[in-house]
Amino acid sequence: MKNEFMKRAIELSIESINSGGGPFGSVIVKDNKIISEGMNRVTVNNDPTAHGEIVAIRAATKVLNDFNLKGCELYTSTEPCPMCYSAIFWSRIDKIYYANTKEDAQRVDFDDSLIYSELQQSINKRKIPMIQLMRKEALVAFELWDKKTDKVEY
Repeated sequence: MKNEFMKRAIELSIESINSGGGPFGSVIVKDNKIISEGMNRVTVNNDPTAHGEIVAIRAATKVLNDFNLKGCELYTSTEPCPMCYSAIFWSRIDKIYYANTKEDAQRVDFDDSLIYSELQQSINKRKIPMIQLMRKEALVAFELWDKKTDKVEY
């Protein structure tokens, strides 16, 4: 079954290219059944977050009517970028299967090495300036959240 799910993710990566997107496809599986699919729609939708994994996660949460994808597995045509890995982590997907590596992606000009190195830098040394403002005022929201008794934790 695993090869069939990966085969579909790879098919989606090719479909994506043929429909104007980048070479990335993903499927999310629960109980040995594909519940969602995603392909890269960055340039098609003018959305830099529309990576195949993110598109599949968004679709899966709609199918399950839940932001928590525990019990699901992701099959993706390429090792997830830092943004997608973060989304996978936050969605609580149990396992990731991937085909191409980040080095394979780098060879065709999808290079995330700058992001990986930036995450290692202290905030004041990053390429995109980060300036903290109004922390005291913003902490009010965290204090309210901390005291909220009926919150849905995630």
